[in-house]
Amino acid sequence: MRTPVLFVHGLWLHASSWEPWLARFRDEGYEPQAPNWPGDGETVESSRRAPEAIGDHGIDDVVAHFAAIIDELPELPILVGHSFGGMIAQKLLGQNRAKAAVAIDAAQIKGVLPVPLSALRATLPVFKNPANKHRAVSLTADQFRFAFGNAVSQEESDQLFERWTIPAPGKPLFEAASANFNPHSPAKVDTDNQTRGPLLLIASGKDNTVPESVTLATLKQYRHSDAITDLTTFPDRGHSLTIDSGWPEVAETCLTWLRKQSL
Repeated sequence: MRTPVLFVHGLWLHASSWEPWLARFRDEGYEPQAPNWPGDGETVESSRRAPEAIGDHGIDDVVAHFAAIIDELPELPILVGHSFGGMIAQKLLGQNRAKAAVAIDAAQIKGVLPVPLSALRATLPVFKNPANKHRAVSLTADQFRFAFGNAVSQEESDQLFERWTIPAPGKPLFEAASANFNPHSPAKVDTDNQTRGPLLLIASGKDNTVPESVTLATLKQYRHSDAITDLTTFPDRGHSLTIDSGWPEVAETCLTWLRKQSL
């Protein structure tokens, strides 16, 4: 039986942006799928046409959505998440709902304190209006360039923006921003879990949205658990590393790590 793999996208990208990864993992003998978030359309175009369906979905909504998908699988999956998808993957792993997880440039979890200026600038399109907590917000091509495509050419950034971006709910960002002031924050992850599967954190040295310092601070949150927690850094990559022309190297890093875990 092929091991199931669930890919979890983050804000502003459609699930179909994982298509090259699905093919690569299928070739390696896995059974991969990339479900949409609640409210997302089946395509990039349909998602752009219906932002009202995307808005007001928070972290707990997305976790419950993926937990329900996991419950229908024949065995526990491997999770691969990017950005907020990386946070979702960590939450589900902490709940023992996955064999292992890879969190790529994962959004900050509760307990992570550094909020670099570049991260604030990258998320300003959401935070500039408090009403965006209950809305879906789109990025402009220039905003995408700063938040995602700063480590690739202008031409490639613009192509990625046109091909993959969709409106994103503002609620998860507001929840993450207030996490350290809320004892019951949905951004809380069970980092002390001793029985969870292995976790790989991947950081990008040029990421403006989730700077490397955030991933390093996330790693420290796991210091009280003896479960495997590894870190890999791509010094010259930005937040678009899962969708830009360098994605095969990132995918191969994930596959190599999974082989080392006998997964």
